[in-house]
Amino acid sequence: MITEERISTFINSFDTGNTPFLNELEQYAIRTNVPVIRPQMQSLLKLLLAMKQPKTILEVGTAIGFSALLMSEYGPEDCKITTIEKYEKRIPVARENFKKAGREQQITLLEGDATEILRELSGPYDMIFMDAAKGQYINFLPDIMKLLPKGGILISDNVLQDGDVLESRYAVTRRNRTIHTRMRDYLYELKHNENLQTDILPVGDGVTISVRR
Repeated sequence: MITEERISTFINSFDTGNTPFLNELEQYAIRTNVPVIRPQMQSLLKLLLAMKQPKTILEVGTAIGFSALLMSEYGPEDCKITTIEKYEKRIPVARENFKKAGREQQITLLEGDATEILRELSGPYDMIFMDAAKGQYINFLPDIMKLLPKGGILISDNVLQDGDVLESRYAVTRRNRTIHTRMRDYLYELKHNENLQTDILPVGDGVTISVRR
């Protein structure tokens, strides 16, 4: 928890919620321990969709399709979404959820390693949402930049790693040190890249919003 729990609970108490299908899907994710974007991140994403009105969206990290379906529901009606997932057990679940929601024509699911798929995409994408393996964000970035046009928005979720990214490298467990280092490198690159204007927000588990100059 990045922000104080009382503050987050208070803010969330004003939330208007989602559609019944999205609420059902979120509860399923909670029961089965599938990570989905947190309530405050959901609200921020809805706001950005309303502001940007993207016609094309790229998502890196589908899971069971919750965030892709949220973006399809609250984005423009004619918006096309491309989402990438490599975890084989979640792919058929996501496809079934897209079918149940009647969004098969709007959402394209690409199966495989994002490192390889990103190199093959042509873009451009008005909005890109990164919610995959956190240690890979820095490796994805060069290809992401090729797909992001001037004025395009890059949103990266879970960048503060429950506060671990603030700590010294030696204060985190050995198995998390590589991710810790890579995330710090990613945040530094986003803030210092002359082609991006970036802010880091303590929303949910931390999010960056970058606009291509």
